[in-house]
Amino acid sequence: MTVLLRVDASARLDRSITRQLTERFIDGWRSSEPGAQVLPRDIGRNPPSIVTEAWISAGFLPPEQRTREMKDALAESMTLINEVRRTDVIVIGSPLYNYGLPGALKAWIDQIIRVGETFSFDLQRGDFPIQSTLSGKSLVVLTSRGEFGFEPGGIRDGWNHMSPHLRTIATRLLGIAEDDIYEIASEYQEFNDERHERSREQAMRDAAELGSRLASRAK
Repeated sequence: MTVLLRVDASARLDRSITRQLTERFIDGWRSSEPGAQVLPRDIGRNPPSIVTEAWISAGFLPPEQRTREMKDALAESMTLINEVRRTDVIVIGSPLYNYGLPGALKAWIDQIIRVGETFSFDLQRGDFPIQSTLSGKSLVVLTSRGEFGFEPGGIRDGWNHMSPHLRTIATRLLGIAEDDIYEIASEYQEFNDERHERSREQAMRDAAELGSRLASRAK
């Protein structure tokens, strides 16, 4: 049975395009694997805590040296990390905010990336001491953008700072291969014209198709 972690980062609820995209993807997956388990993590409704000095002090100590207060400071992080560990496919639904990540998504990333938990650090590896302790997972990014033309050679090429960030986190810190990262985007939202409607409808179809296709491959 496949385990999917559904992370919804949009601050919008009923009118969120990315929430609709994650729903379509999950429906597509379950059309091929009805028994798949979905772990819902709605960080748009309930944003994770930001990292504090107490969190850092606790996180960089060996577990056996942590006080009760330190363990409490890391409790939320451990809950989120354990969800990631259980997961085969991480499905992130997130709009592009100000050409980057929503604050809630960045907070979630900072909570799940921890030395000794999701990556190891060893200076014996030279200039690349960080190595993920996870493997075998896939990442699906379902996003909406108010503008358009973010593709290579497009009029806003290089303005999308969310996708490169997520790819770096995935490949460097979560042990996800580049070939196991998938992205679908709905664009033109701020223009609210026929281009937006076409882009949104195509993204919905693509999300459902991708879910079904990946589920069939996972069998």
